[in-house]
Amino acid sequence: MGFLDNYEASRERLERWIKTYPTGRIETRIVEFSAEKGYVLVEAKAFRNHDDVLAAGVDYAYGYQAAYQPNMRRWFVEDSVTSAIMRVQQLVMGGAERTTKEVMEQVERAAAVKPQPEAQPDYWSTKFEDEKPVATPLASSLGEIAKQLGGELVAEAPMCVHGHMVWKQSHDGAPKSWGGYFCTQRSKATQCPPRWHVLASDGKWKPQL
Repeated sequence: MGFLDNYEASRERLERWIKTYPTGRIETRIVEFSAEKGYVLVEAKAFRNHDDVLAAGVDYAYGYQAAYQPNMRRWFVEDSVTSAIMRVQQLVMGGAERTTKEVMEQVERAAAVKPQPEAQPDYWSTKFEDEKPVATPLASSLGEIAKQLGGELVAEAPMCVHGHMVWKQSHDGAPKSWGGYFCTQRSKATQCPPRWHVLASDGKWKPQL
């Protein structure tokens, strides 16, 4: 078995997503961006149905421009957005490694290039004031970011006899906060009973017992 056999190509994943959730949708947003420092943090949310209010999964991708091949650096934002989409699709669907084959091919190529050792300064002939501060290795910084990034698989909306129920809640500033899943039937005569939730002390909605 080859190194890349467990990884899915981006096109294959997209086609699998469309086949699995033909009415699903993906939403992305840039959480943080710095053109000067050359980095971007992208959030992607996956919805199994186009009218779902709550996302089925949330994941992130971090792009650092200097880590890209020279001919790819101008597209590092677009590539990071695509990476976030691929990650959240796999998070919801499962069945493959989170990272795509294209990304791992870049990693494999980068590993094949042996970095040249840096010249060590001659401390016997170097004056104290001529010494330059040692920069923090990029790998350690990216390692901290990698620890903080990760997907969150959100519980699927409950089902009633008419299909997936839809989340609704009170608007900000309402006299009383309320929320719950509601049947998609427009006629009250055929609607299934709502499944009410309460707002807990941690700020998250939980089923009403």
